[in-house]
Amino acid sequence: MLELTMASVTGTDGGATAGMLMADAPSDPGAVLRVGRDASVCRLAAPDDWLFVSRVHLEFLCGPEGTWQVSWLRGSQPDPSSEVRVLTGEYAQPIAYGGSVPLPLGGSGEIVIQDRTGPRSVNVGFYHEA
Repeated sequence: MLELTMASVTGTDGGATAGMLMADAPSDPGAVLRVGRDASVCRLAAPDDWLFVSRVHLEFLCGPEGTWQVSWLRGSQPDPSSEVRVLTGEYAQPIAYGGSVPLPLGGSGEIVIQDRTGPRSVNVGFYHEA
């Protein structure tokens, strides 16, 4: 099971959890959860006017062994207007534009989509149940 929580944060919120959204999916091969601005295809949707987040920005995909990975999908622009990183404990790992990172089995952390032009971010917490 992968559990996700999402909060949209501006510089003045400082980690506020108002408007927190939640989604989960069983760890079945091929299971998918998406994060982006398009609520018709994303289980967790950022505000429509937050253009630093693509229509479909992140995709969480369960592999054949029941392990999950997160991918930063390429959008319509050649250069992204955000940065994405995975935080687990004190470790921070950037995700390359169009790249993927495995999530730790039985672990938890946060994926941060940071606006390059202002103090806004979309914070997606994850818990990968073993």
